[in-house]
Amino acid sequence: PVTPELLVSPSSQDGDLGSECPEDRGNWTGRLDFLLSCIGYCVGLGNVWRFPYRAYTNGGGAFLIPYFIMLAICGIPIFFMELSLGQFSSLGPLAVWKISPLFKGVGMGTILIVSLVAIYYNMIIAYVLFYLFASLTSDLPWQHCGNWWNTDLCLDHHIIKAGNAAFPVNITNTVSPSEEYWSRYVLHIQGSSGIGDPGRIRWNLCLCLLLSWTIVYLCILKGVKSSGKVVYFTATFPYLILVMLLIRGVTLEGAWKGIRFYLTPQFDHLLSSKVWIEAALQIFYSLGVGFGGLLTFASYNTFHQNIYRDTFIVTLGNAITSILAGFAIFSVLGYMSQELGVPVNQVAKAGPGLAFVVYPQAMTMLPLSPFWSFLFFFMLLTLGLDSQFAFMETIVTAVTDEFPYYLRPKKASFSAVICIALFLMGLILTTEGGMYWLVLLDDYSAGFGLMVVVITTCLVVTRVYGIKRFCRDIHMMLGFKPGPYFRACWMVLSPATMMALLVYNIVKYQPSEYGSYRFPAWAEILGILMGVLSCLMIPIGMVVAVFQEEGTLWERVQQASRPTMDWGPSLEENRTGLYVASLPGSQSPKPLMVHMRKYGGITSYENTAIEVDREMEEEEESMM
Repeated sequence: PVTPELLVSPSSQDGDLGSECPEDRGNWTGRLDFLLSCIGYCVGLGNVWRFPYRAYTNGGGAFLIPYFIMLAICGIPIFFMELSLGQFSSLGPLAVWKISPLFKGVGMGTILIVSLVAIYYNMIIAYVLFYLFASLTSDLPWQHCGNWWNTDLCLDHHIIKAGNAAFPVNITNTVSPSEEYWSRYVLHIQGSSGIGDPGRIRWNLCLCLLLSWTIVYLCILKGVKSSGKVVYFTATFPYLILVMLLIRGVTLEGAWKGIRFYLTPQFDHLLSSKVWIEAALQIFYSLGVGFGGLLTFASYNTFHQNIYRDTFIVTLGNAITSILAGFAIFSVLGYMSQELGVPVNQVAKAGPGLAFVVYPQAMTMLPLSPFWSFLFFFMLLTLGLDSQFAFMETIVTAVTDEFPYYLRPKKASFSAVICIALFLMGLILTTEGGMYWLVLLDDYSAGFGLMVVVITTCLVVTRVYGIKRFCRDIHMMLGFKPGPYFRACWMVLSPATMMALLVYNIVKYQPSEYGSYRFPAWAEILGILMGVLSCLMIPIGMVVAVFQEEGTLWERVQQASRPTMDWGPSLEENRTGLYVASLPGSQSPKPLMVHMRKYGGITSYENTAIEVDREMEEEEESMM
């Protein structure tokens, strides 16, 4: 008897075909690898140094109301959408645009944004390493004045405390030792007159940057198989340190003064649009949507992994971590304000100012200060590293998925090339004027460009690909369809909120600044071009996609906007229903029956596929 061609797999037809197939891209090796990687990616430096400050400046405890509303409208739906796209296709941020090749430029824009962010993010990790090594001493170097880098304005907190006991000390025109250590010793910023005069390379910072890139490379050497194991430590250990810092903080004298300052609700702030925008921005950047990291991580999942459950665990866990970090930070700031005899708002700062000036200064006031300082910076190191793993994995996966035959077998070498290239690009950040470049990258690399990328993704999935088809794909993958909440957010609420964010950012545009330094016009233009370039990738990608098709212009656009023939689940056994017809050798009018004959029996997920097929048939009949 002759076996029908239909039921013969391509590999059994041609024995040499297997050698031409690309190397397997791999999967997570443990059950918790994916979940911990997502938690590590989302819970980063911003949770510690941005959220607490944003909360207290935008209504204290009242800020949590818009924060959780924005989490529900903007955070959770987009997070789930990214995970679904990645898991369904098992493709990186570039190849996933087989869903609609016309918009492949969105993926190119994502890679450009992530590359720029990875350059400066690793520089922040280098600063953390610098402080970590500086904490390995019996006396912290930023504890006292009198060092070669200190000026006459330096005033030791011990003198302030002793002075306040007898008579008030005027601290208005003074500088703390920790501030001078940061700006005059670590950065040596006095050697640069501005962004156009970077000065000399600071070799100690350069070595720290080299070390941070070496650590990142060694951890992503074998892709998710190695980074998936490292996150068991880097994603969980920060929580242990955070709890230790929290317990130590709340037992300090004056701690409740800081916590009260952090959480006292000011409900009148809720009438301000700025507070709602700030809440949405915090959600947007904290969850890391649009950077491609979530999509990349999900692409290494098995096809039926319950990402619906994982979405709620990660997003809510991230929010709770931010709130906890606020308690740990503000309890220490309350103690510090009491020690210095000044209000809390005079010591509270955000960003690098909190991590490298205020908190280190607070550490010097505690017994066993080097121990607490080491713990704090070790926490920042682990928080930063797993976010950096995600950025690098995104870049490497995106490119290797585009060229699987050539790059996948050489993934370790390709990762090394990327790390070396980004290290060399980041060398300007290790100069005396490097902080100016870091601020420029931070302000513009992932600003409005990232929002345009996320808005476009949302609109393409729901309008071009179609919300019904996307929900069917999720039904086939998870066994149930997303409810009205997700549909409403994807169709209307999430894009509208992000459009409001984008408009707000453009209308309320403010030039970059670092302390009292104002950036020159050419630097501002360069920053804006960074953001615009990632947006320009979208029309450039459209032009390329249209030229690759045939027919009239409108026919080309229509063809380029449709999914490619090989779009769908990557493994043959997961391609049920609609997707079996696109496999090599499948020409059956009833592809699901062929699939059942080949793989034996009907699983619960194949039952789902039968339902999907039936729905499609009913829709076709109703249209006729």
